[in-house]
Amino acid sequence: MKGPAIRAVMERRLLVNYRVDPDLLASLLPAPFRPALVSGYGIAGICLIRLSRVRPAGVPAKLGLTSENAAHRVAVCWDDSAGPVSGVYVPRRDTSSGLSALAGGRLFPGWQHPAIFRVTERDASIRVEVTSRDGAVRIVAAGHAASDLPPGSVFADVGSASRFFECAPLGYAATPTQGLFDGIKLETEGWQLSPLRLDEVHSSFFDDPGRFPAGAAVPDSAFLMGGLATTWHPQPPLRVTAQGLKP
Repeated sequence: MKGPAIRAVMERRLLVNYRVDPDLLASLLPAPFRPALVSGYGIAGICLIRLSRVRPAGVPAKLGLTSENAAHRVAVCWDDSAGPVSGVYVPRRDTSSGLSALAGGRLFPGWQHPAIFRVTERDASIRVEVTSRDGAVRIVAAGHAASDLPPGSVFADVGSASRFFECAPLGYAATPTQGLFDGIKLETEGWQLSPLRLDEVHSSFFDDPGRFPAGAAVPDSAFLMGGLATTWHPQPPLRVTAQGLKP
């Protein structure tokens, strides 16, 4: 899908990660995606972002909008004509912005669903609750600042986690058309993850036993970042046909 680049300030990004049974995760992914593995596990999660000054490139920042946004995401890789590619697959996006929900998938890549967000931030703690208006998504994520990763994380340290996520700025999202995926590439000015210790996390996506049996998807780690200037670049869509992947 063609569209203008979108500029915004990423005021806050809360990234909650699950370590997932790789074979099960592979069975849930549509072609051409396959799980990107860390220490033998698939990595999936929830991204909760507050954006401000959201506007098309070239529009003054003071005219931009502010929104809360949520995405369920899976770290993936796939093959194109140039070889292996790393990125994320997004089965679902939700937003507080009616304009974003209207424009997403139509004027700019990425279908989005209207949702209600409740955010509490105080001192070194944060709590985000998301309830989609269609009743399909419910998210609760709460935590406090930490000095390091929790025991048992698949990531060796914060640095290795930061490199893993920074090296996958390209994302493709599901659309209402089977086999068609909208693409977007995130460009940031600066990059730094701070570890967060989870106090509570619930997700209608990961808590669904029909999708993830007990023990198949386990909360692994969480990170905060923010205060970054970002540009979101539309990418050519991916189309998967009986003959294979077509750009």
